[in-house]
Amino acid sequence: MNKQANKTNNGAKFLTSIAFCAALAACGGGGGSSTGSNSNNSSTGSSSTGSTTAPTSPSTGNVSTPQYSANSAQQAIFNTINQQRQQCGFPTLTENTVLDKAAQAHASYMGQNNGAVTDSEVTGNPGFTGVSYADRAAAAGFPRSAVATGVSAGYYTNATLSEAGYGQQIAAEWLSGVYHVVVATLPATQIGVGWNELTYNGFPEVQGSVTLASIQPMSGNLPLTYPCEGTTDVPYKVAGEVPTPPNVSDAWGPSISVAGNPTDTIRMTSATLTDSTSGSVINLQVLDSSTDTTGTISANQGRAYPTTALGQNTKYTATVNGTYNGTPFSRTFSYTTGTKVG
Repeated sequence: MNKQANKTNNGAKFLTSIAFCAALAACGGGGGSSTGSNSNNSSTGSSSTGSTTAPTSPSTGNVSTPQYSANSAQQAIFNTINQQRQQCGFPTLTENTVLDKAAQAHASYMGQNNGAVTDSEVTGNPGFTGVSYADRAAAAGFPRSAVATGVSAGYYTNATLSEAGYGQQIAAEWLSGVYHVVVATLPATQIGVGWNELTYNGFPEVQGSVTLASIQPMSGNLPLTYPCEGTTDVPYKVAGEVPTPPNVSDAWGPSISVAGNPTDTIRMTSATLTDSTSGSVINLQVLDSSTDTTGTISANQGRAYPTTALGQNTKYTATVNGTYNGTPFSRTFSYTTGTKVG
C-alpha cells in the first residue's frame, strides 16, 4: 500500500509505501508508484549485489547507543519514532546494524531507480538486493522469520530543510496514516533505517526506508493507543494514502491506533474527538480487521480517524470505545496537533 501525491514545484509533496506482515512471518512486497525524477544519487550507502549472507542471531548487530550521525535524517527518524512509541508505552526500538544495511540498500535502490518509492524490488534493476523487506534483511544476514514490517517513503518540497527536518517529516507521514501508524504501535524491538537523497529542480528529493523486526509480547493496561495522553506535534492533516481510507476526500485527520499483542483481537465500536477551543465534537470513522476491506489492518489493531483535517496547534480530547478479546474497553486522552502535514 502507499500514500502518494504528485510532485510539483509548489509546496510539499510525498509518497509513502508500506508492506506489513503478521508477527514473525516473512514479509512480502507491496507496491508503490512514483512521479520520478532525473537526478544524481547522493546516497553514501554501499552498492547492493543481491547476494545472501548466512543468517545470524536476530540480536547480532544490536547497538545499545544509536550509531546514526548526529543531526542526520536517520537519527531523526529513529528518535522521532522511538520517542512517540515510548511515551505511549510501546516497546523501545533498538538500532540493529544488519537491518540498517538492508534498509540502506532499499533506500539506495529507490534512488538508483529514479526515486520511485516502493516496497518491492525488481530483479535486474540497479541496486536490487531482494524482492521483499524480509528478502533484503536475509540478504544482509538477518533471520527472515524475525522480520515484522517494512515502510518506505519519499518527500519533496521546493525549500531546503535541515537533514533532521527531512527525517522528522518522513516520520510524521508514517505516524499519521491510517495504514502506516503501525510503525508506532507494532510490538517490535529492533529497527534499521536507510536514507537516500536526489535532487529535483534544485531541491532535495529524499527517500527513506525502515525495517522493523523481533516481536515481543507487551504488558500493562492493554490495549494501548497512539497518540496517547500528552502527545504533541501530531500532524493536523493527512494529504493522501493508498489504499485510500473509507469515507475521506481531499485531506483528512491523523489516525488514532489501538493495539494489543499479536494474538489479541480488537473490535472498534465508536470514537470521538472534542476540540478544546470550540468544544465541538467530531465523530470519527472507525476501522478494524473485520471492516477493513483492504485486509491491511491486523486483528490485534484498530483505527479511528477524522474524515476531515483538524485545526493546527489545537488540543483535542479523544474517546475511543471497542472490545479487547471480547471485553469492552474505553480510552480517553488528550493530544495536541502541530503544523505538519502527514
